[in-house]
Amino acid sequence: MNPSNTQQGIDKTSATIQLPILPVKETVVFPLMSIPLVIMESEYTPLLDKAIMESEPIGIIGHKDRNITEDNGLHIFDVGTSAYVLKMLRFHDGSMRVLVQGVERFKVLKILETAPYPKAEVSIVKQAPLSEVEAEAVMRTMKDLMRDLMDKVNYLPDDIWQTIANTDDPSNLIDTIASNLKIGYDAKQFILETFDILERMRLVSSHIQREIKIIDVAKKIKEDASAEIGKSQREYILREQMKVIQRELGEGDDRTEEIESYRTQIEAVGMTEEAKETALLELDRFSRMNPAASEYTVSRTYLDWMISLPWNKSSIDMLDITEASRILDEDHYGLKEPKERILEYLSVRKLNPSIKGPILCFVGPPGVGKTSLGRSIARAMGRKFYRMSLGGVRDEAEIRGHRRTYVGAMPGRIIQALRRVQSNNPVIMMDELDKLGKDFRGDPSSALLEVLDPEQNNNFSDHYLDVNFDLSPVFFLGTANVMETIPSALLDRMEILYLPGYTDMEKLAISKQYIINREIKKNGLSPKMVKFNDEAIIKIIDDYTRESGLRNLTREVSNICRKIAKSAAEGNAEEIVITPEKVMEYLGPERFYREKSFEKPRIGVVPGLAWTSVGGEILFIEAIKMPGRNSLTLTGHIGNVMRESMQAALSFIRSRSPIWGIDPSFFESFDFHIHVPAGATPKDGPSAGIAIATALLSVITDRPVKPHLAMTGEITLRGDVLPIGGIKEKSLGAYRAGIRTVILPKHNEKDLAELPDEVKSAIRFIVVERVEEVFKIALDDKK
Repeated sequence: MNPSNTQQGIDKTSATIQLPILPVKETVVFPLMSIPLVIMESEYTPLLDKAIMESEPIGIIGHKDRNITEDNGLHIFDVGTSAYVLKMLRFHDGSMRVLVQGVERFKVLKILETAPYPKAEVSIVKQAPLSEVEAEAVMRTMKDLMRDLMDKVNYLPDDIWQTIANTDDPSNLIDTIASNLKIGYDAKQFILETFDILERMRLVSSHIQREIKIIDVAKKIKEDASAEIGKSQREYILREQMKVIQRELGEGDDRTEEIESYRTQIEAVGMTEEAKETALLELDRFSRMNPAASEYTVSRTYLDWMISLPWNKSSIDMLDITEASRILDEDHYGLKEPKERILEYLSVRKLNPSIKGPILCFVGPPGVGKTSLGRSIARAMGRKFYRMSLGGVRDEAEIRGHRRTYVGAMPGRIIQALRRVQSNNPVIMMDELDKLGKDFRGDPSSALLEVLDPEQNNNFSDHYLDVNFDLSPVFFLGTANVMETIPSALLDRMEILYLPGYTDMEKLAISKQYIINREIKKNGLSPKMVKFNDEAIIKIIDDYTRESGLRNLTREVSNICRKIAKSAAEGNAEEIVITPEKVMEYLGPERFYREKSFEKPRIGVVPGLAWTSVGGEILFIEAIKMPGRNSLTLTGHIGNVMRESMQAALSFIRSRSPIWGIDPSFFESFDFHIHVPAGATPKDGPSAGIAIATALLSVITDRPVKPHLAMTGEITLRGDVLPIGGIKEKSLGAYRAGIRTVILPKHNEKDLAELPDEVKSAIRFIVVERVEEVFKIALDDKK
């Protein structure tokens, strides 16, 4: 309500009286108008009985809330109409039908009482009279407009024009016309509250003119329609008429407003032309759909997805190379190669903004920081980050989405990720690529082929959306513990970056710079309350964890901090220095025994180098001889490939036995047993070939193997040493075990460049091409 309208045009001599109040719903009674009312509330029966018996006026006033069922707080308007009750009929259901005639407008000043029925102190509105000229102008204008309207509509009463023609009061004329117009409840109440006659005339005139315009538009729609139209076309035209009428009246229902809201958002979100066309077609279908139809919710959900996707929302790349380098170094220690690759990409993007994002895959053992490195990359680039775990995913629809023909269909994880981060160029990390499943529901790795191909993913099509979405701005990252289980076609689309395990010195540095401070703060302590010395950290690394990463190290540090926090909570606020003795006190006895290189020469025992899921380890190959008949016993839970390496090593030594001074008949008198300790752990692979051959020759010739030495390499029947994998991890395992000399295949010499300087300075690497070179280096000349 506009307050100025309720004040303008009021005669200051207005009278103040008390009136019983009859609240009504969806009905406005104008002065001098006779109108029937239906009263369902029995509490107003005494009010109506008294009014009709004593011929006293009542105040009729509308509810503000048209849906109200109980009027406990009298939610009524401030302006109503005094009226007389002319007739009243009672019905068996307790309802009443009354005929009332309005008299004058009034304004509520104060509610005096609410029981047994409302009673209020009101001010009768005496309207300021118009001049003779103004009155004549109002009369002519309103009658002309009504004559035009009556020529076009047939819903007005037959005798309305007679009433209008015989009315000579401008105010009464306007009220008579307003009461008969097809306008809303709120619009009529606003007219009632407009006391100024000229202002009221302008309001009613605008409604009449709008009605005339609507009728003209509707007539044009009918004329344009075909003479012979089917039922569906007729329904469509009727809906269009309804939309036009509601739009002209400004009274569109919630459904129309919803459809227009969808249309506005579709135009505004920046879709591609293909997507916009699809969305508008779906919206047109949705607008004609019955809300009770089963597909109504499906169509609405689809539109919600289409307008919520970040079609043109992008994060602005932070292309400050120095700052990006600082962030990467701040979050992670070491990892030189991945950091360098990220900085290269940012540098190229700074020079060529249109370059497509690379697909990087971090491969390494658990706990080395693959996932957290993805977060740091996103922070360094100023982009949103989303981690998508793919471990155990078996359904292709998880990637490409379900078609809308299925109940509960949803887009795939890629589209869901983009909607969640509200950016079309986030950093999306696909975690555990090596653990993707595959069954009768499809192969999700095949669906990823298009996602992870920079040349194809600019037209990625999700089955649910059924339109192309450009994924080329997305920076995809992958993680895996091993490459062997990643499909080769998927692996070919990614650039592999290896994250090997950390050396003990790197773990010590990371602990001091990151882990200890973080865990102290996490457990409610302060740096002044606890100190870790280097020997204590080394002891935790060596004796309480066996891993390439840092997860167990973090858990053990946190375990110590929790015990200190418990002590502090009990009132002990002294500073505690964590020494190796304190570590044993808090964590108990050592949990792991790390294989160490032997200090003295041994016969028949050779340290080999093995790659495990937690990094590199040394693996002792043991061989003995005993009187017998040339049999070979192999133990240690070994696989077929390793078993074949043992047989090949023995065959090679027998074939060349005269070279080492061995009598060929020697093998007919002895049995050989080769064992690999840790028998409960499965072991396989060809890389222990030269270690097996060295152990056999050592026990046959009684020549001991030199101490502080380890080796790895595959052997052939001709004595060639073939290259193997995992040099970096195996070298780290040798470094942790105290090995000083490592024998490698010649073809693996190029892999030494990737080793940390700390390892290369502590270990002497010797490359060989033939097994004879290995024997010469590893075996002592003295028996």
